[in-house]
Amino acid sequence: MDGDGTGGSRSTADEERSPNGGRPASDAPKTTLSDADATLVADLLDGSHRALARVITRIENRSPGHRAIVAALHEHTGGANVIGVTGAPGAGKSTLVDKLAAAYRERGDTVGVVAVDPSSPYTGGALLGDRIRMASNVGDMEVFFRSMSARGQLGGLSMATADAVKALDAFGKDTVIIETVGAGQNEVDIVRTADTVAVLVQPGSGDDVQTLKAGILEIGDVFVVNKADMDGADRTLAELEEMVHRRESPTEGLDTGHHGFDVPDHPDDGGGGDGDGSMGNGEADGSDGGGSPTWTPDVLGTVAKTGDGVESLIEAFDAHARYLRESGVLDRTKRERYAEEIRTLVRSDIGALATEEIERRGGIDTLAERVRRREVDPYTVAASVVDPIAACVGDEADGSHEADGSAADNDSATDDGPGITDGSHDDAEPHDD
Repeated sequence: MDGDGTGGSRSTADEERSPNGGRPASDAPKTTLSDADATLVADLLDGSHRALARVITRIENRSPGHRAIVAALHEHTGGANVIGVTGAPGAGKSTLVDKLAAAYRERGDTVGVVAVDPSSPYTGGALLGDRIRMASNVGDMEVFFRSMSARGQLGGLSMATADAVKALDAFGKDTVIIETVGAGQNEVDIVRTADTVAVLVQPGSGDDVQTLKAGILEIGDVFVVNKADMDGADRTLAELEEMVHRRESPTEGLDTGHHGFDVPDHPDDGGGGDGDGSMGNGEADGSDGGGSPTWTPDVLGTVAKTGDGVESLIEAFDAHARYLRESGVLDRTKRERYAEEIRTLVRSDIGALATEEIERRGGIDTLAERVRRREVDPYTVAASVVDPIAACVGDEADGSHEADGSAADNDSATDDGPGITDGSHDDAEPHDD
């Protein structure tokens, strides 16, 4: 990205595309942009930081039209390396993210940071405390920092956060870092947004390491013992090494070659091994049984205040990004990510329809009071709310089946009708009547 603040240099083709991606009108999504929002999207794609800030505000507030904006940005995404940083409170996430952003800038990358703060139970807003510990990059226009509220999400991430990452990606940021609420094992939601996940632990955190065993261990691609200059750092590193090893080989005890545990070569291996199952510095390691390489997480030490270990950490991130691309894992995880996003959006929309139906029937308090008085049971109430929605879906499905059946019965015609067909007769010559 150019230093004059007109970003988007990552892809010239992106700048030449229209906000609707250059698609013909017939393929335009139902989420149609207003003229004002189309101008806003165009300004963002042209590198306007003001437009980027306005778009993220619209996204965070879930303002009318925000979906159309995100939909228009989607075609311009996919170029950023998205890194998630998570861990227990006090592990030094904010300070480390600050140093990471500075290191990425030193090598010429543009950076976006989304810091997800705990949300207020009263206002839903964020405390914005992360800004206090991220002062190294103040004044650098190529580092865009935004604090956002977790919005009460158990996993610490909301749909708004994922959409904000898309906005930063479309803007042209080379690297987007997400720092999440330190909420222990509930942080697994970060894998739905980040390509690479770093889990931070501070020395002497026996309870934190136990917490990792309960779930968060499974999401880490890199494990970081921050504040590695403190007493107990070596022990914490060793504990994490052992836990990562057990995750990779849970049935083989400690007799493996991962992370420095030397194992003699097997006679059938031809003596070609080096006794260390890891390739060092986070390279792909072993296979998943089907011939594809697998990833063995690195365990690294850093001192965020001084920047010690940050370069090694970035090298581990780069190695994991290479592994994702070369193994094909990145494409698979993106499909899974979008599948989950579709499910989430559908659930949200259906929930909104159900809420409207509840209000039409007098509101939730009225229905709950009827249940309390034993006039009706909860299952019947739920069925009465859902049945009209299900009926509409059923009518739509029946109409589609009828159209498909009509097209099948008249498969010699050139016009397949309004139903969805498989296109098998698109090239058929019309028969004479």
